[in-house]
Amino acid sequence: MKKFLMLILIFAVQKTFSQKENMKICKTPKIHEAINNDKNKIYIPIELEIKPEFPGGIVKFHKFITDNYKKSNKKPTLQGKLFATFIIEKDGTLSDIKIVQDIGFGTGDELIRILKLSAKWKPGKQKNKEVRTLYSLVFTIPQ
Repeated sequence: MKKFLMLILIFAVQKTFSQKENMKICKTPKIHEAINNDKNKIYIPIELEIKPEFPGGIVKFHKFITDNYKKSNKKPTLQGKLFATFIIEKDGTLSDIKIVQDIGFGTGDELIRILKLSAKWKPGKQKNKEVRTLYSLVFTIPQ
């Protein structure tokens, strides 16, 4: 009986304090419409007609990173994966480089250093205009 009364009390409180159906609806423009009209919108590659590309392709990009990556002297046997994100700007430069998952001992800082050295990319295009693109990278530390 106590459980039944408690259940009725919960429903009554919920009904009392819930929003009313006749509340005013906000007439401001929707947030996603404002973002879609923004010239600096950041796209993800799946949304684009033409995806961004490193000069020579993704294989050359991974080779560039592997060739230039210097392991820490503190842990030369360190192995693992680093996850990073960055934005490919309209002019092909990389910005807002972030290490999402780092294994420590300066591995993330080293990956950021290499990405800053990267050549300019061919930017992604949407409706025949160059756009900013968010790119994700998984890098396995070479043995």
